[in-house]
Amino acid sequence: MTGFDISVAKVKLLNSGKSDIDDIRDSEVSKIISSGNFIATTDPSLLSKMDVIMICVPTPLSKTKDPDVSYILAAVKWVKENLKEGALVVLESTTYPGTTQDVILPILSENRRKVGKNFFLAFSPERVDPGNKTYTTKNTPRIVGGTTAACARVARVFYEQTIPDIRTVSSTRAAEMVKLLENTFRSVNIGLVNEVALMCDKLDLNIWEIIDAAATKPFGFMPFYPGPGLGGHCIPIDPHYLSWKLKSLNYLARFIELAGDINSHMPEYVVDRIGAHLNEKFSKSFAKSKILLLGIAYKRDIKDVRESPALDVMKLLENKGASVSFNDPFVDEIEWNGGRVSSKKLSEAAIKSADMVVILTDHSSYDYKWIVKNSKAVFDTRNATKHVRSNRSKIELL
Repeated sequence: MTGFDISVAKVKLLNSGKSDIDDIRDSEVSKIISSGNFIATTDPSLLSKMDVIMICVPTPLSKTKDPDVSYILAAVKWVKENLKEGALVVLESTTYPGTTQDVILPILSENRRKVGKNFFLAFSPERVDPGNKTYTTKNTPRIVGGTTAACARVARVFYEQTIPDIRTVSSTRAAEMVKLLENTFRSVNIGLVNEVALMCDKLDLNIWEIIDAAATKPFGFMPFYPGPGLGGHCIPIDPHYLSWKLKSLNYLARFIELAGDINSHMPEYVVDRIGAHLNEKFSKSFAKSKILLLGIAYKRDIKDVRESPALDVMKLLENKGASVSFNDPFVDEIEWNGGRVSSKKLSEAAIKSADMVVILTDHSSYDYKWIVKNSKAVFDTRNATKHVRSNRSKIELL
């Protein structure tokens, strides 16, 4: 097995037996490197020896929220120039319906190559949930769609070697749509519960109490939880791929657009609530306040800060003149304002010196009882302090 990347640093890290992914331990990488069953490289010519090529590259959005498929095109160019006869090519990167069929297939079909004969092409979306200890790649059903029936069969046989549950759909476009539906479902429901949180604030109700009570219904309800916004490389981005595609067909994806608008404004709402609490409790403005943010990663117990709403909150607070620092047990430092800012050591002195401690990511390693005890005030956007019975007067919930 060979891993290809344009990053020399990443290739060196993997070949040294180290992991750059939260869910894979260094020991696992070291073991497979030592066995000789895996090597990482930046040399695309080695693709000519591969029987199966899986393309797993970023698919970000441009500033105008249009799909950026430049990484896919760059990877496909490598593949086209080094494609072995009879090889299987699978795109796993999340993208809009039609990418595999309309973008990749024509490129790989150059030089009179025939799909289903000279090469096989399929789409199979990755379904990894970072930090999830229950569902992994192996025990999560795999979706496979081929450009031809033969392509689907070949892809299915490949994935069946490691994943027991393979579900084949009718086409690559159908498989691409499956992944977008999964993440759009989450985005829209999180947008809904974030709006309900805004409503509960107006009605002087506790959103967390409302959700917990509604979740007692054994049918017809699935709990989603509010927060400071959406983060990660999937949920904040993927629905816009679908929205963009539908705009080209003169259709407005209203749910997607509305959910995106609500979720993207949650950091502003959080900062407004922080400002109101500082003024009410301490008669302080942002410019005279020291604020400590707990958790900068976009999700609990991982180090990934991509699209993290905590970064938006941090930027907004600084723009208002607050003195802001952060602690994250998984993130040593972040790129910030052209430089780098390090995670502050979480000490009793650091907590006591802050006018407000803001919980943005509810890492399980935090001792929330100790944090609340030593804080002047806590603004909890994740209901992480729900089991802290003492000093409830110090806690403001989202």
